[in-house]
Amino acid sequence: MSKTTTPIVIVSALSLAVAAVLPLAGTSAEAAEVEGPKVTWNVSVWGKKRAFTAGVEKLAVIVKDKTGGNFTIKVHYGEALSKARENLDGIKLNAFHMALFCNFYHPGKNPAIMVLTMPFLPLGDWKTSVAVREAVHAHPAAIADMDNWNAMTYVSTLLPQYEFLGKGEPPIKLADWKGKRVRAGGGIGKAMEVLGAIPTTVPATEVYTGIERGTIDAASFPFTYAHFAYKVPEVTDWYTANLSPGTTECPVVINKTAWSKLPEAYQKLIMDSKDEVYEAQIQAYVDIDKKNLPIIEKKLKAIVYTDEQLGEFRQIAGQPVWDAWVAANKDKFDAQGLLDLVFETAAKVKKQ
Repeated sequence: MSKTTTPIVIVSALSLAVAAVLPLAGTSAEAAEVEGPKVTWNVSVWGKKRAFTAGVEKLAVIVKDKTGGNFTIKVHYGEALSKARENLDGIKLNAFHMALFCNFYHPGKNPAIMVLTMPFLPLGDWKTSVAVREAVHAHPAAIADMDNWNAMTYVSTLLPQYEFLGKGEPPIKLADWKGKRVRAGGGIGKAMEVLGAIPTTVPATEVYTGIERGTIDAASFPFTYAHFAYKVPEVTDWYTANLSPGTTECPVVINKTAWSKLPEAYQKLIMDSKDEVYEAQIQAYVDIDKKNLPIIEKKLKAIVYTDEQLGEFRQIAGQPVWDAWVAANKDKFDAQGLLDLVFETAAKVKKQ
């Protein structure tokens, strides 16, 4: 392919998008720190530009600046290249070069990294969150998950702790969750089931309509950025201020075929940029919380649970949910080893 740009492709069209990594005309640029050919990569993302996408956006800026514009990473929003639930399929089909995906959209496609959806994991501060997620992605079972989709994990999007925003009768007591239809996937969904809620894993882009029409009573998202990204405060009455049931994992992955064709200098540039990418991701969450939290506190009713209530929740929905996950996956991969890795990594960070 001889042009300097790659046409937008969709998953159903197997296209020649990956071929865009081949050398093109005009292989140098003035002031380039990293020399190399003209290359364009496409990234599949759903929704719009937001804190969640700050990391991949930062990578795009870095590679463009350091190659003098020769290496371009284009982030395509609004499911322009693929549906959110089909991004791994698109990577496998070589339909685009990079993508974001959330593990709880399709547990069967990525069973090992579902460990990061378990409730009440010790992810703590940002440093611990990075270390734990990187350790999980480096585990053989997680690598095997991604190999099945011709993918390699680059970075995590470091989703913050979840909280719920809801409409209608607020769940003042834990028992009030019984019968509520909640958007909650993975281990968080299992934890809410323990309380009698009815979990659903509708895509983020469908939550606003679901709450507005009454098919969903409450939605859990990383607090606060994602709720605002999908305009959830516009259709809700209350929020949980300290439930913090857990989080999930939505990594940035790279197509392995595209990676193998990328010049070594560009590969090194991408890997050497990980710290900057993580810094940008974290700062985006910090900045958006400063803006969003005062709005939520003013507009919505805060549901604050007592230490006793939270202790009860963790007792009935922590270890039992972990044990059930290990039992369900022990014959597929080293599920207990993965869970242990989470706690061991967090403990090591704490000692540093």
